[in-house]
Amino acid sequence: MAAPYSMDLRERALARKAAGETNREIAAGLHISPSCVSKWTKRERETGSVAPAQMGGHKPRTLSGETADWLRARIGSGGFTLRGLAAELAERRIKTDPRAVWVFLHAEGLSFKKNPASRGTDAA
Repeated sequence: MAAPYSMDLRERALARKAAGETNREIAAGLHISPSCVSKWTKRERETGSVAPAQMGGHKPRTLSGETADWLRARIGSGGFTLRGLAAELAERRIKTDPRAVWVFLHAEGLSFKKNPASRGTDAA
């Protein structure tokens, strides 16, 4: 996985830039790309720091909150399919796909088996 360059390298590059070297000269000397030098120069000019920005992060799930409550109620009201639930959510202007619905159902411990024998019904 990619990791940001060290602060030491960034500071050395900008010190050389302040001394008058070109981006290409700095890049060749430090074994980095010239675009790194220009981006770090721009970052320092705009923010006052060359510290790297956050990489990655948490993306909240689409199927949470009121949508999750609606899904739980909908699942309890009768049969469903993943594609059917995704279509119903699309009608409610919630952009999702069957995979996201499956992840939600799996996290909730919910499922719907089409085969009556596997649903655990009492067979005498």
